[in-house]
Amino acid sequence: MTTLLEKVCCPADLRLLDADELVALAAEVREFLVDAVCRSGGHLGPNLGVVELTIALHRVFDSPRDPIVWDTGHQSYVHKLFTGRRAEFGDLRGPGGLSGYPSRAESVHDVAENSHASTALSYVDGLAKAFALRGERDRIPVAVIGDGAMTGGLAWEALNNIGSAAHDRPLVIVLNDNTRSYAPTVGGVADHLARLRAGTATSVFGELGLVCTRPVDGHDLEALETALRQARGLALERGRPVLVHAVTVKGRGYPPAESDDADRMHAVGVVDPATGRTSRPSAPTWTATFGDEIARIAAEREDVVAITAAMLRPVGLHRFATEFPGRVFDVGMAEQHAVTSAAGLAMGGMHPVVAIYATFFNRAFDQALMDVALHRLPVTFVLDRAGVTGEDGASHHGMWDLSLLNLVPGLRIAAPRDATTLRAELREAVGDDTGPTLLRFPKSAVGRELPAVRQVDGVDVLSECAGEDVLMVSVGALASTCLEAAGILAAQGIGVTVVDPRWVLPVNPVLADLAASHELVVTVEDNTRAGGVGAGVAQLLHDRAIATPVCSVGLLPEFLGAGKRADLLSAAGIDGESLAERVAAELVSRAEWQDVEVVA
Repeated sequence: MTTLLEKVCCPADLRLLDADELVALAAEVREFLVDAVCRSGGHLGPNLGVVELTIALHRVFDSPRDPIVWDTGHQSYVHKLFTGRRAEFGDLRGPGGLSGYPSRAESVHDVAENSHASTALSYVDGLAKAFALRGERDRIPVAVIGDGAMTGGLAWEALNNIGSAAHDRPLVIVLNDNTRSYAPTVGGVADHLARLRAGTATSVFGELGLVCTRPVDGHDLEALETALRQARGLALERGRPVLVHAVTVKGRGYPPAESDDADRMHAVGVVDPATGRTSRPSAPTWTATFGDEIARIAAEREDVVAITAAMLRPVGLHRFATEFPGRVFDVGMAEQHAVTSAAGLAMGGMHPVVAIYATFFNRAFDQALMDVALHRLPVTFVLDRAGVTGEDGASHHGMWDLSLLNLVPGLRIAAPRDATTLRAELREAVGDDTGPTLLRFPKSAVGRELPAVRQVDGVDVLSECAGEDVLMVSVGALASTCLEAAGILAAQGIGVTVVDPRWVLPVNPVLADLAASHELVVTVEDNTRAGGVGAGVAQLLHDRAIATPVCSVGLLPEFLGAGKRADLLSAAGIDGESLAERVAAELVSRAEWQDVEVVA
């Protein structure tokens, strides 16, 4: 028998259903989401919380003529179901499959990928201006902002502009107030929303110039639809921005996601739908190893404090927070504020550790440069999910940090290769009071220990041979890949010395001395090749007038799609076999070129 969900192929189909059918549809959607997301992994809790809201939005607004911008975009799965993509959920977050965020390549109903939080209000501000300039005053752009995104500074910059618009910018803002980002939302904004829900405060949004509704039950379809229709009418009639305050429950209808441990269900891997738990024991991760060691350091040093941008558990700071609650600061989705606040903490005599996903640290580049590095402050940055991250796709790969931060004077960057070097380099970073330091590591299991055979002025030599063919410079977790390639090349009679600089930027000058005794230098990193470690090594050799050529192996300057980390690295030529082939080809090419020069 055909289900109601199977009958909804486009938003217009929702308008054909009666009230009872809509309630039944919401139940079907939740059942579908639990099954699909638990099979593939993805954002479960946020989407279970917006089922009724998405139904009401698509019944009231005419997408894509009325563009709907989701912030953050991980709450758009239901929107995808209602815009013709139900059959594609079998490949959710897989290579070539359905993105975990809105995707302009997938559908005209997806306006912006919007996977970095707090941007929707700026998008709709621009869309409303464009529609006004084009005379399309019957089009209403809609921003759905939730999951803590209102704690981001960019949202308030946009509100400052939107609220000042007189009668020329009709738009609708839906505040999806579920009290949570990953964990419960913190700060003055969260407190104000709580007072609005209790009916004990005057809305700050109204004071900024928006027309505001009273808080409405985000799971009451009739009330939601009525509020949204009123908002659309007011926006058109008055030419003004209107805010609908919808109160929802994250994880609605799925007990594991509504429990006290709900933040664990914000985003899940492959889990048992019945329990929400994985059936496989998980290997130790980089994140867990960092979290364990920073808590130990905090027990030893009272000046060490930690900062997170709404991601306490995802970046591994929950143990630190449990043991030393007064020394961990969650600033909300505000990476820029996190970094400059860390600067103030350092000025006040503390040693702050700022743990952020690498992709989100892009936002705080200016603060790292001008607020921390310019003042030579002892702040330690820890970039989780650096390099190729996997299934979250283009916006979440942390493949730009080395290129961007290579520009910051005085910043020392470490890339640990295993658990032992992570613990050691973290301690070295926190022990440095001369200026800023940074550690980067990927989203994956830590892997096996890779001991050094010897050390040369801070550079670990991981393997060496009698020949002087190739010096391979490994960056971080790619050490095992480099050792695999070295083994393959050794079987072909090509000698490879594999080194791990540990502190990869600025480039250790000893690499120039090591390079001078080899025919070829190969650098291997999961960062874009432009401006990364390879570029730094090449510059060092040029400055020292060392003629040894440098082959830089890294990522091309393009946006990578979703997929398993190992598969994406392999596709980029960063696996043992591909790397060995690349090195052998470089040596042959160099030999042939030298022969040509001799003949000439």
